[in-house]
Amino acid sequence: MASSVLLTLLFISSIAFGAEARAKPNKPISSLITKTLFDTFFLHKDDTACPAKDFYPYHSFIIASESFPAFGNTGCLATRKREIAAFLAQISHETTGGWPTAPDGPFAWGLCFKEEINPQSNYCDSTNTQWPCYPGKSYKGRGPIQLSWNYNYGPAGKALGFDGLKKPEIVANNSVIAFKTALWFWMTERKPKPSCHDVMVGKYVPTEADLSANRTAGYGLVTNIINGGLECGIPNDARVNDRIGFFERYTKLFKVDTGPNLDCATQTPF
Repeated sequence: MASSVLLTLLFISSIAFGAEARAKPNKPISSLITKTLFDTFFLHKDDTACPAKDFYPYHSFIIASESFPAFGNTGCLATRKREIAAFLAQISHETTGGWPTAPDGPFAWGLCFKEEINPQSNYCDSTNTQWPCYPGKSYKGRGPIQLSWNYNYGPAGKALGFDGLKKPEIVANNSVIAFKTALWFWMTERKPKPSCHDVMVGKYVPTEADLSANRTAGYGLVTNIINGGLECGIPNDARVNDRIGFFERYTKLFKVDTGPNLDCATQTPF
């Protein structure tokens, strides 16, 4: 009897231990991308040649990521690494200071800019009454994702706790907020566009319109979400190739594959 009770207790304990192990959350992002690896990705971001010198420190990225617990924390280890690589690759293209013959190659020069240098307008959509422009303010590209337009600054500020319409310049003055706006854009669904996060972790479910437009899951679809209107549906577009170049370098450093559908040359923009 005693032995049977002991076996029962051991069996229950093993179930409880298994459940605890299954419920155990993934390790934090800092365990996947250490400061050393981050600095390897962005070899030249703090060079004097980069206007954003010292603006994008590792700790600001980590602090910002804590506000988005699903980022880099969804799926298997390879999926988590691939998503982080995809995010960092996209923001690297948006802020690149590289050129074809740059030291260490063009894909070692991400995060060189914190705001658009020569904006062609103040990026105010006056027809958008939900997020009206504030007099005298510019909604030019700022931060790692180069957040642009009043209809993005407004909801980003509301979600993150700052006044994006009256104080858009904070995105270029506070590195944690800058990273948070990029992660907000990455994690947020804006129909008919899915979130970049859902695409990279396998949660994207294409609609009939997506299928007819050949918007297949993969890194290329992320590019379509971010800037498809200007870059997608174009064979061998240099901008798309630049985004891919960063992604291929980062996934190699992460020791994971890139997954399928890297470009959006055959996709119709959203």
